[in-house]
Amino acid sequence: MTAPVPYWSRDGLALYLGDCREILPALGVQADLVLTDPPYADTDLAWDVWPKGWVAAAASVSSSMWCFGSMRMFLRFGAEFEASGWKFSQDLIWEKNTGTNPMVDRFRRIHEHALHFYRGRWDAIRHATPRIRHPGARIGVMSRQRQGRAGHLGHYGPSIYVDDGTRLHNSVIHHPNMLGKGIHTTQKPAKVLQPLLMYGCPRGGLVVDPFAGSASTLWTAMQLGRRAIGIEGSEEILQRAVDTLESRPW
Repeated sequence: MTAPVPYWSRDGLALYLGDCREILPALGVQADLVLTDPPYADTDLAWDVWPKGWVAAAASVSSSMWCFGSMRMFLRFGAEFEASGWKFSQDLIWEKNTGTNPMVDRFRRIHEHALHFYRGRWDAIRHATPRIRHPGARIGVMSRQRQGRAGHLGHYGPSIYVDDGTRLHNSVIHHPNMLGKGIHTTQKPAKVLQPLLMYGCPRGGLVVDPFAGSASTLWTAMQLGRRAIGIEGSEEILQRAVDTLESRPW
């Protein structure tokens, strides 16, 4: 099989034009992480169609994946994840500044889900949870945790903890959306992508985005010292993404 030719590439980043179900298996790469935002199939918009088979294609290039989506999407297409060997590990919530649904018989939806899946052994993939500064920390203070039982977590042994001023990143990320500011209507902000990339991909590692859209994943990866491959089916969107990437300071 002939390797696909990039539509655009620079400094460890590459964008391909086409169907990810065809391009991913042909790339011949193994990535540390897949980070993507597929069509949710929640609307009647022409581009919002679930590409059946993309989940299996993603499994051909990585054993770790963050996937954005709605709860309706994951419930509807969950069997595809299971059939491809993906196991669910955790979920994050992105809380946006405003909702977009016009329906008045439901709560105003101002969030999206990002679910992490993995394949194979848990200890064989990277899972480095970012840490954030905590205003109430007591840096350098040592505390001793006694052996006990933590409810649903079961028994835990004694340990000593020295406060370094940080805490594990929260599972809810608060950040405004990019309505009217991005290339694509569903573009994800870099501040939302950063902790997901840091969690699943080491510096110098490779992340793949099968639905590159505005190429936010690629730009964020580059800023964090990661390599990245993106695939996009719309040449119009892809060219706008390339123009934006080339206009930024490198």
